[in-house]
Amino acid sequence: MTATPEKKRNRGTRARSIARKLVMQALYQWQLTGQSAADINLQFLADEESDGADKEYFTELLKGCIADSEKINAVLKPFIDRPLEQLDPVETAILMIGTYELLNRLDIPYRVVINEGVDLCKRFGATDAHKYVNAVLDRAASQLRSAEKK
Repeated sequence: MTATPEKKRNRGTRARSIARKLVMQALYQWQLTGQSAADINLQFLADEESDGADKEYFTELLKGCIADSEKINAVLKPFIDRPLEQLDPVETAILMIGTYELLNRLDIPYRVVINEGVDLCKRFGATDAHKYVNAVLDRAASQLRSAEKK
């Protein structure tokens, strides 16, 4: 029995959600240790926890977020109410992922980007941090995806 297109899409969506969770953890590690994207990528892909993740997407997000971190930070700056360094590293990682996706993955609807960020923050962020992440990503989407938000 072959999987229906609906089941394939759900499996792909789940694999990307797992990839985002792992990228959040990897970016957290990067912020605290300063390790290279290549080293962190190898470490995470070798871990059992990466089973079920979209590994190509994981690598794209991790390397893209780190390589474009200055650009991402500059894009985020007008939407946050304090210096990025004062944000919790988990929230920073989630905002980096969301901003990267808003900028570079136009195939992913902005609502999906925001929902994925909020879900990650509810699971791993501080109490009520998801409200902040939601507001920041929503404001960023209004500017970066203005045609889509109409």
